[in-house]
Amino acid sequence: MLKLTYTENGFNMERLAQPLEDWVTTRVILALRAGNSVTVEPSTASFLLPADLPHLSELDAIAWEENLETLEFSICDAEYLEVTLQGTWIAHDPRSEEGILVAAMSDRAEFFLYKLWLEAQELASLISD
Repeated sequence: MLKLTYTENGFNMERLAQPLEDWVTTRVILALRAGNSVTVEPSTASFLLPADLPHLSELDAIAWEENLETLEFSICDAEYLEVTLQGTWIAHDPRSEEGILVAAMSDRAEFFLYKLWLEAQELASLISD
């Protein structure tokens, strides 16, 4: 499972071994026990990846081979590709842009997507230094 956490300062991605349903259930129970409101709904989330990342074609091939409906790619421009994931959105306020999207795909697809995101983060930190 991939967990994308969106905050006012950006977002972070994690790869978790826990099944999506178990993680969502735990999160809802935690919110209820803490007396917090929680919204859980099907949704999508997007982020950008540099279009020239190595192994990007491998992820595209995996998505095609496995007929993944939860993963889409859109070309933004010559430099970036938008990745859109379908999953479960969890937030305190249904109108909030801050929250968590959890999405489940095959281990192989999750691994490559997470690896590409890490590579993009490393490239961004090298450029900013």
